[in-house]
Amino acid sequence: MSNERLYVDFHVVQTVPPSCVNRDDTGRPKTAFYGGANRARVSSQSWKHAMRLMFKEIFESEELGYRTKHVFDLIASEIKKLDSSLDDETAVEKAKNAFELIKKKTKDKDKKKDTKKKADADNKTDVMFFIGPVEANKLAQLAVSGETDDKLYKQALKETPSVDIALFGRMVADNADLNVDAASQVAHSISTHAVQNEYDYFTAVDDCSPKDSVGAGHIDTAEFNSSTLYRYATVNVAQLKKSFSVSVAEIIRGFAEAFICSMPTGKQNSYANRTYPDMVYVTIRKDQPVNLVGAFEKPVISNNGYVEESVKKLQEYAGKVYDNFSGKPVKSFMIGADAISDAERVNLDELLEKLYNYIKDEVV
Repeated sequence: MSNERLYVDFHVVQTVPPSCVNRDDTGRPKTAFYGGANRARVSSQSWKHAMRLMFKEIFESEELGYRTKHVFDLIASEIKKLDSSLDDETAVEKAKNAFELIKKKTKDKDKKKDTKKKADADNKTDVMFFIGPVEANKLAQLAVSGETDDKLYKQALKETPSVDIALFGRMVADNADLNVDAASQVAHSISTHAVQNEYDYFTAVDDCSPKDSVGAGHIDTAEFNSSTLYRYATVNVAQLKKSFSVSVAEIIRGFAEAFICSMPTGKQNSYANRTYPDMVYVTIRKDQPVNLVGAFEKPVISNNGYVEESVKKLQEYAGKVYDNFSGKPVKSFMIGADAISDAERVNLDELLEKLYNYIKDEVV
C-alpha cells in the first residue's frame, strides 16, 4: 500500500416505516438519548448480524466463520474427513485436546482444568467461539498428526481467519493470544430526529371458539416507532490487509453491499419494514475515519418529512468538518442525493465496482 493509513467510511440516511427492528429485553424498540432528545436506535450488533447473514449470499461458505459453542463438533468433522477410520467419540476427543492446546496458558492452570471438565460434560465450550472452516481444518490436520506444540495451534488460528472474523474481530476474554483485531467498526444507528414510541393495541380471534362466543381469544399491545436513521461504518484497509493480501478489494466490496442493503429481521413479518437507503455517502480517507453523527446532535424538526432535511444537515456538517479539521476525502461517492464535496454521483452497482477498483489499485 502506498499509504498505511487508508479508511473507507460509509454514511447512510435511511427511512424505516413503523417497525420494531431491534428490541430490548422488555420487547420495546431500542432507543438512545442524544442531543437532549430521545432517538430510535438499532444496535451495532443487530446490524452486523444482518450483514453476516447477507455475507452468505456474497462470499463462499468456506470464507465465512461460525460463532458457536459447538467448536468440538466442527473440528471433529474435519478430523474425520482427514482420517475416516476414527469413530465419532475419538474424533471429538482429539478435537477437545486440540482446543485445550489452543487455550493453553502458563497461568491459571486450575481454571483451565475446570473449563475442560465443563466442556466435557456436554461436548460444548463454556462460551461461544468464533472460528472459520479453514481454521478448523488446520487444527484438524495438527490433531491428526499428533502435534502437541500449542504455539502451532494458536498460529493456525491467527494466520487464516475467515472474512467475517477479519472484519468484525474475535475476542477471547481468558486468552488474548487468540484475539483478532476487527478491521471494521459499525456504529449504533440513531434517528436524525426525536422519536416517541407508539403502541399497537391488537386482538386475535380464536378460530375454533363457539359461534355464539364474544370477545377475543387474545389481547395485547406491541410497541413500535418509525424513523429516519443515520447509519455509519468504517473499514481500516491496512488492518484488513494483515489478514488478506490478495482479496482485500473484494472483501470491502462485499462489506459495502452488505452494509448498504441488509436489514435486521426483528418483527419483519409484522411490519414488512425492509427499505433501501435514501442516501449513501462513501468516502476514502488517508488520515482517520470520520463519523458525521454530529450533524444530528440538534435533532431535525420537520412537519414535511425528515430525509431532505437530514441530508441537507449532513452536507452542511461534512463541509464544516472538512474545512476546519480533516480536509476533503481523497475520493468519495454519492448515491441518491446532491454531491457532497465533489463526491461522484453513482448508483449501487457503479459504487461497488468503482470502490473495488480503487482499493485494488491502492493495495499493492
